Amino acid sequence: MNDPVNEAWMPSISPETVRYLILKAKEFDVKDVVTEPDPGSNPSDDNMIGVLEDHDDDPVETELRSAIWALNEDEQIDLVALAWLGRDDGNVGDWDELRSRAADAHNRRTAAYLLGTPLLPDYLEEALDQFGETSTNDALGRL
Repeated sequence: MNDPVNEAWMPSISPETVRYLILKAKEFDVKDVVTEPDPGSNPSDDNMIGVLEDHDDDPVETELRSAIWALNEDEQIDLVALAWLGRDDGNVGDWDELRSRAADAHNRRTAAYLLGTPLLPDYLEEALDQFGETSTNDALGRL
């Protein structure tokens, strides 16, 4: 039996890649403001608190930004369209239109745009759920 929901989505980006980006975006989103800009201590002495703060040289941000830039143009367009779908800019039946709008808007600032999108991991999870893909929480629970 054919599933009309999954037939509507012919992604350039794999659900596994989206799940990886969701996990990295969640790590990025939990960062807190810097409370001690130059603590002068060893990270192990301060219980590694610094890794939870949003420093300019944040390796999580660098990794997420690099992962987005490593995607080809079609994958980046799909990722933006998925974010829009997840924030209710349309539904799965509107996938071709969302993707077309994302293609028209595509530029060299895709990573900056996505990193600046509040609730990005939630939007991407919602979009995967709408296409019947397992969310990251469900996938992690099976490991």
